[in-house]
Amino acid sequence: MTLKEDGVFHTHKGFIPHSDLIGQPEGSVVRSSGGTQYLAFRHLLSDYTLSMPRGAAVIYPKDSAQIVAMADIFPGARVVEAGVGSGALTCFLLRAVGPEGKVTSYERRQDFAEVATKNVEKFYGGPMDQWRLVVGDFVDALDESDVDRIILDMLAPWECVDVAAKALTPGGVICCYVATTTQLSRTVETLREHGSFTEPHAWETLVRDWHVEGLAVRPDHRMVGHTGFLVTARRMADGVTPPPRRRRPAKGAYGEESTTSAAST
Repeated sequence: MTLKEDGVFHTHKGFIPHSDLIGQPEGSVVRSSGGTQYLAFRHLLSDYTLSMPRGAAVIYPKDSAQIVAMADIFPGARVVEAGVGSGALTCFLLRAVGPEGKVTSYERRQDFAEVATKNVEKFYGGPMDQWRLVVGDFVDALDESDVDRIILDMLAPWECVDVAAKALTPGGVICCYVATTTQLSRTVETLREHGSFTEPHAWETLVRDWHVEGLAVRPDHRMVGHTGFLVTARRMADGVTPPPRRRRPAKGAYGEESTTSAAST
């Protein structure tokens, strides 16, 4: 909520005038009209992304953190993302690149773009000079080159690999977020066969909280399990042939046809 001098926060346990909060340091305790105590803090970005209005599903903080870290999003970076969804990852990217960086987001759907714009501007308090949102298909609308990082969050990222390769600077990172194993397989194989990228790295992150109470220390019964897979690869210099893979595919990894071919060889 945004605090206002005459505002009131209503709960099922009474109301709290905004004036009780304004001017207080974070971590203060306020009491509702019903006598219930509340501990007041400003929201974190992770809190905001989980509660923001949604057009499309958001990338959860655990995956946004992995993207920022493993795709090496740094201050001053030139980052392209497609699609923008509800703007959750965009908020993390803008914070990571800082005022000297640049984030360009591509989104096919106008309604998603509008939701994302409202969410990003609400979190940052207004328009961001380092952010540009383009409504259009990534393959057709991309008009940038020498990009440091490209993040693809879409149903068929393999369709965008060629365009991404042309836009990325040598040493740049492509990062794809996909939901299913079939998407994961096709994305990895397309990156591998393209010839411009290093061997793709694929993984997922599982988060499990722990219950800690005296001597009762155990994993929680519930956890944030699968949300999506991440794939990263780095753009090689033009004309470079990567060294051969050290680990060969298992027999039959590419289907019956490859097994028969290997046997005849």
